[in-house]
Amino acid sequence: MKEKLSLAAARRIALAAQGFAEARPAGEISRRHLNKVLSRIGLLQIDSVSVVVRAHYMPLFSRLGNYPREVLDNAAGPKKRILFEYWAHEASFLPIETYPLMRWRMERAQSGEMYSGLAKFRRERADYIEEIFQEVSNRGPTAASEMEGPKGPGGWWGWSDAKQAFEWLFWAGRLTAASRRGFERLYDLPERVLPAELVSAPPPSPADAHRELLRISARALGVATINDLRDYFRLSPADVKDRIGELVEEGTLLPVRVEGWQHQAYLHTAARMPRKVQARALLAPFDPLIWERARTERLFNFRYRIEIYTPAHKRQYGYYVFPFLLGERLVARLDLKADRAASVLRVLASHAEPGASPETASELLDELRLMQEWLGLERLEIYEKGDLAPALLRSL
Repeated sequence: MKEKLSLAAARRIALAAQGFAEARPAGEISRRHLNKVLSRIGLLQIDSVSVVVRAHYMPLFSRLGNYPREVLDNAAGPKKRILFEYWAHEASFLPIETYPLMRWRMERAQSGEMYSGLAKFRRERADYIEEIFQEVSNRGPTAASEMEGPKGPGGWWGWSDAKQAFEWLFWAGRLTAASRRGFERLYDLPERVLPAELVSAPPPSPADAHRELLRISARALGVATINDLRDYFRLSPADVKDRIGELVEEGTLLPVRVEGWQHQAYLHTAARMPRKVQARALLAPFDPLIWERARTERLFNFRYRIEIYTPAHKRQYGYYVFPFLLGERLVARLDLKADRAASVLRVLASHAEPGASPETASELLDELRLMQEWLGLERLEIYEKGDLAPALLRSL
């Protein structure tokens, strides 16, 4: 008989798997803490929006509190590197030991099986791509902007030909990110960036790689459906079709039924099941706890959408909204903006979820002050928009 889990138990399992069942460290935060977070969540999604802070910095803040961002910058830099960049759950920082697990995706990109826009560019401009590759081979770390001419009309995502060439080479694994200059990626050959034993080693078979990626996903999620598991590294249904059964057979996954979930779920057999979780965290839109919106709704009864591309007059909650985790629930959402020129963290709107506890405002205010301190901003300014704003202003 399949084990049954209450929704509350599934929620606690998921929070523990993501590191929210432990208190934040009290002392100085170092690379050791970064490694511990990464061993749980497996990757950090990268996104260009910087309304508050770049997305890859936030999951560490949510779990560790006020940490020096240089810890993450240095981990992805040329000295004592422990992270590399590639397409995993979108563009991501991943531990370098997972590099071999991405080789199948690089090989598919080389063969033109994936990403039709860049594959078409490769077919039409193969000679030009080789010119770009040879230039990087000769020059070392190079930004796409250093090779760009005037942009032509259209272009994939409006990219220049040079940017498309660099991105195809990146997808195909022939170039990797050596570092970043600001947010701009500097490309170089993998053998000059990553440990030689990783680059030169025979890659695992796609089936072996998919199986290991699913193990990482299952550990990071705690309890999940097949769609949840494959979404973590953007695997296709065909990629996971036979792998789930293999992981059940080997004892990594246990089939379970979760209260209220329509689809079969799987519990990682090493998942923690705390009796209670006392978390407090602001979550960026691309935090792995909430990046799969259907799962977020199933776990927390919290419907969440990013409204960046919604016209301002049609937005329900705001431009760049952070859910607020308190205890075991998502109890509020805030539209935030870091005004660096004025040195102000602006709470443009704040909304409470139904049933949010009376202490939501005071706990949220403490978390906002912590974020303000972490970002190095001098003031916190709360606007009157949203049903939680009056309580926040009273607490302030």
